[in-house]
Amino acid sequence: METVLSCQSNLCLPCHCELCVLCKAPALCSFSVAISSFILHPSAFILDLLPLPHYNARLMFESLTNRLNQVFDGLRRRGKLSEADVDAAMREVRLALLEADVHFSVVKTFIARVRGRAVGAEVSKALNPGQQIIKIVNEELIATLGEPAPLDLSGPKPRMIMLVGLQGSGKTTAAGKLARLLRSKGERVMLVAGDPYRPAAVQQLQQLGERIDVPVESDLNLKPPELAKRAFEKADKGGFGVVILDTAGRSQLDAELMNELKSIVAKVPPVETLLVVDSMLGQEALNIAQGFRDNVSITGLILTKMDGDSRGGAAISIRSVTGVPIKFIGTGEKLDALETYDPARLSSRILGMGDMIGLIEKAEAAFDQQTTQKSAERLMKGQFTLEDFLEQMKQMKKMGPLSQMMDMLPGQFGQAARQADPKEIEKNMQQSEAIISSMTLKERRNPDVLNASRRRRIAAGSGTDVQDVNKLVKQFREAQKLMKTLQKTGGRGLGNLFG
Repeated sequence: METVLSCQSNLCLPCHCELCVLCKAPALCSFSVAISSFILHPSAFILDLLPLPHYNARLMFESLTNRLNQVFDGLRRRGKLSEADVDAAMREVRLALLEADVHFSVVKTFIARVRGRAVGAEVSKALNPGQQIIKIVNEELIATLGEPAPLDLSGPKPRMIMLVGLQGSGKTTAAGKLARLLRSKGERVMLVAGDPYRPAAVQQLQQLGERIDVPVESDLNLKPPELAKRAFEKADKGGFGVVILDTAGRSQLDAELMNELKSIVAKVPPVETLLVVDSMLGQEALNIAQGFRDNVSITGLILTKMDGDSRGGAAISIRSVTGVPIKFIGTGEKLDALETYDPARLSSRILGMGDMIGLIEKAEAAFDQQTTQKSAERLMKGQFTLEDFLEQMKQMKKMGPLSQMMDMLPGQFGQAARQADPKEIEKNMQQSEAIISSMTLKERRNPDVLNASRRRRIAAGSGTDVQDVNKLVKQFREAQKLMKTLQKTGGRGLGNLFG
């Protein structure tokens, strides 16, 4: 950790954040983020004293991340690296990538680039050769993942975005997610149900449209090309800025599907044709992308089900092999689980460095800034109460599934968090919420008044045992001590949890 810069998060208190020499991003906004958004506070409050059972559910890139971290741990322990050490490490990285179903040609090129830099002066003159090699791997992985390509919404309105893909790829849900994302940015959006063949496809899109308050154009009596043209004309008259067309899928690539897509393009030329691909298909996703690209002008990709892809082969390979840029990744089933593609942040996750910027963005979207600022100031003064803790737990729930947040935490804290069962932690948080909610305002603000009879009443009111109440109060006291210590030391040492 070397460079110091000012904090970019609107939620943070005035502070200094360090720029990680590995990922070139604020990997240690830890003090301000942990304090002001309580990302560390409620999680550590529970994780620090909760037994961490081994968690078997698959997290994004889990298998690949674990393998690479084993290699990197070995490199960090060495003061100097010989060419033989580099070759041994590259063999392990090669195996890890191949096991992750990364295309062999991508692996070959990637390893050659990393090795070429790793055996040169760039590493031999470094103060920490192992850390320097990890930096090189990160930079070359970002290059392999490809430059981000923003959604093209230039030109006269309305702009047509056509989603294509095979059945089961998550195309209809992706249409709803994209509509929600664009609507949140101020666009007037119309959805078009262009899949009259799959049972209930139209009804599914209509339900999604209702949930996000976006109109859905549909007509089972019209062929998709005619429906697309009518919807476009209606959107033009209605002042809509974007029309998202959910096209029909097939169980496999066929001429009938491609001819229908070509007919739609002839009627209403789209500004973007996005291919929706299931990332869990691995290298098969590359074949699908190439098949569509050879018939339709694909301008970008949406990789779905990334939250269930523990290997990451499709994400790493698809840009290099097909030349088509990734524009969005789907990270969950909820309608807000669509992220704009950022190779640097994706590389950071793959290498186990977390995604603090993504975590900050989630916090900024979910948290009330004024309330959080006041809570953070009280926390820094050692004046935070159980009432503050209850409010922050409620706001944390708005950030999405706990498993996703844990997957974005970097360093030792992230590694510890990923060993815990999110369901167990959420259950613990619900219990804590019930206990605090059963307290009076006076008890929340001053736990010192909690005598034996009050604790029995709280336990009865929350459906818990007195021991659970005692445990919560003990955890709260320890959190208070931690904050007072950090206040005295200026936060020194907190960064070790994240690096």
